[in-house]
Amino acid sequence: MAMLDPLAALTEAFTSFLFGKVETTRLPVRTSTGQAQAVYLPTAAPGLGDSGVIIGREVYSGKGYIYDPFQLYGQQLPAPHWLVLGESGNGKSALEKTYVLRQLRFRDRQVVVLDAQGEDGVGEWNLIAEQLGITPIRLDPTAALNGGIRLNPLDPSITTTGQLALLRTIIEVAMGRGLDERSGFALKVAHAYVNETITNRQPVLTDIVEQLRHPEEESAEAMNVDIDDVRAWGLDVALVLDRLVDGDLRGMFDGPTTAGIDLDAPLIVFDLSHIDRNSIAMPILMAIVGVWLEHTWIRPDRKKRIFLVEEAWHIINSPFVAQLFQRLLKFGRRLGLSFVAVVHHLSDVVDGAAAKEAAAILKMASTRTIYAQKSDEARATGAVLGLPRWAVEIIPTLTPGIAVWDVNGNVQVVKHLITEAERPLVYTDRAMTESSAMLTEEALAIGRAADAEAERRAEELAMRRQFRDESSETVA
Repeated sequence: MAMLDPLAALTEAFTSFLFGKVETTRLPVRTSTGQAQAVYLPTAAPGLGDSGVIIGREVYSGKGYIYDPFQLYGQQLPAPHWLVLGESGNGKSALEKTYVLRQLRFRDRQVVVLDAQGEDGVGEWNLIAEQLGITPIRLDPTAALNGGIRLNPLDPSITTTGQLALLRTIIEVAMGRGLDERSGFALKVAHAYVNETITNRQPVLTDIVEQLRHPEEESAEAMNVDIDDVRAWGLDVALVLDRLVDGDLRGMFDGPTTAGIDLDAPLIVFDLSHIDRNSIAMPILMAIVGVWLEHTWIRPDRKKRIFLVEEAWHIINSPFVAQLFQRLLKFGRRLGLSFVAVVHHLSDVVDGAAAKEAAAILKMASTRTIYAQKSDEARATGAVLGLPRWAVEIIPTLTPGIAVWDVNGNVQVVKHLITEAERPLVYTDRAMTESSAMLTEEALAIGRAADAEAERRAEELAMRRQFRDESSETVA
């Protein structure tokens, strides 16, 4: 029988007296959480690096969360495009506004925003534009006839191929179907004739409509068809384009492009708040702006460009416009373009008329940010985006300002932080109705209260996750 070491026997007796008998061979350790965190370092998820734009902090570890698609592209991101989801009032707009303001601190950044929301006659990005000394491009059918902004689909800065593609997209969106071969031929012939014969000024849509109504004999002879047939083929096309010339959209696209639009400004805001978001006008407008930007704004000049679209389901729900934007997304790899789509519900997109095109666009978005949603919507979102179960479970419990971030499979819960200087610019629901002094004071108070509640919920979420992880380890 082996002799018991006197020192070991003394230690065992002392610990038994002090702590009581235990069933484990490992001695218990009493310590503080501040000291114990060094033992459990792997519980802190890895970040995305330290180069880029500060978003806020990761909820569970408290580390700063930094994100920049241009820095991550090629290393952690296959594409620089970004999808933002969530119910209204949870912080989507605040995130996008602060993200843009922080990106613009880099000299090689340039941003275009399609601003489809607003009140009191201006879009919700109006305050930020004013702060930066920029005048938004306000597209308004009522103002266009009185010297308002015009964008010409036949602007010479757009290639002839781009012009024809844009004309086809406008017509297909308005008709709700693709152009047949005969109508497409009539449009092609009219467009070619207008570009060949009008050289002393910018061709405009009125010229195309006139040529469709009165085609030239040479056009018919070239295809060995009767002139009356060519006129009949182009009649529906002429009626659709006439809406932009003499209908409810007149004034915005039926003249030369307004001089003075600064495409070199760091921020370009297209204010679409005067357009009915549920009308056919919105996708037509999106198509024109999209192609116009493609041919006039995106250039191989080594600048990093961000194209942010509020209420993006309006464009993705139209198959023809979605195809156009799908092509635009491909510029991300070649010319440094990051497309940011802000959507309330994923079901608005995946269950819409352009489900196939929407799926392709979603696939290109390697970054997905999801704010609070109802439980059923969260489950549907998780299934489509392939989120882990724990992330789906906490989405309905998220408080304003906190979101689940999925950056190409790196999933973390992030609290968005807003600086004191940014608050008056991002809380636009107050900005439209209050004076600037009252706005600043009340917005700061609201922001502090929201931060306090977010802190409390963040700690609660962290405790839940820690308890779940510890329970899993115990079972294992």
